[in-house]
Amino acid sequence: MENKQAVTALAALAQESRLTMYRLLVEAGPEGLVVGQIADATAIPAATLSFHLKTLAHGGLIQGRQEGRHVRYVADFEAMHCLIEYLSENCCGSDRTACAPQRYSSNEREQPMIATPKTVLVLCTGNSCRSQMAEVLLNHDLAGQVRALSAGTKPQPRVADGAIAALADAGLPCDGLYPKDVDAVMNEAIDLVVTVCDNARETCPIFPRPVKSIHLPFHDPHGEPLESFIRVRDDIRTRLVAAVREHLGL
Repeated sequence: MENKQAVTALAALAQESRLTMYRLLVEAGPEGLVVGQIADATAIPAATLSFHLKTLAHGGLIQGRQEGRHVRYVADFEAMHCLIEYLSENCCGSDRTACAPQRYSSNEREQPMIATPKTVLVLCTGNSCRSQMAEVLLNHDLAGQVRALSAGTKPQPRVADGAIAALADAGLPCDGLYPKDVDAVMNEAIDLVVTVCDNARETCPIFPRPVKSIHLPFHDPHGEPLESFIRVRDDIRTRLVAAVREHLGL
C-alpha cells in the first residue's frame, strides 16, 4: 500500500457515521449487507447514506455489487489488512512479538499487579518500648510497603507509658499495643528481622526458614522523662525506617 492510498482510506474512516457503517460491514462478514439493511441499522437518511458508502468505496475499504434491484456492500478485508500492515510496518524494529496485542477471555482480564507488603519483625527483650514504637512507625511511614510486627524474647507485662505518650505526641495510633512473645510470630512469613537491643541480638531465635536480619540498637529510655522517649522515637524514625527501606529495596 502506498502512502496516498493509506491517507485516502483513513480519511474515509475519519467520520463517525462512516466508521459506524464500516464496522457494521466488518461484523457482517463476507456476506455483507444490502443498502436497506445498512439504513435500518444506522438510521442514516438515504441521500446521506449513499454519499458515505461512495466515500468508503473510494477509500478502497468496501465494495458494492448489484443484486437485482438492490446493491450489496461488503467490507474489503484484504484492503483492511493491507492498511493495518502498512501502519504497523517496521513496528518495534520489525519484531512483531514485541508489541503484539494480548487478548483475554472475559474471565481472564488482566488484573493490575498489587505488591504484597514485606513483613518486618522488630525484636527486643521486653517488647515494651523501642520495638513497639518501631512497629507503629514502620506501619505508618511505610504503609502499603511494609507490614511491621514486634515481639520480645522476654516480654514485659505491658507497654511503657512513656512509649505510648511519645507515639501519641506524634499523632500516631497506639491503641491495642501489648507485649508479645517471639514464639507467637515464629510462623509468620518474615522478610526481615531487626533487633533493636543487644540482648535481643544475642538471644534471637532460629526461625523456621532463613530470614535476613540486621542489628540497629537504640537507647533504652525506661525510667527517664518523656523527652527521652521522644528522642528515641525520632531516632527510630530517622535510622530504622531508612534502614528497612534500604535492606528491602523499597
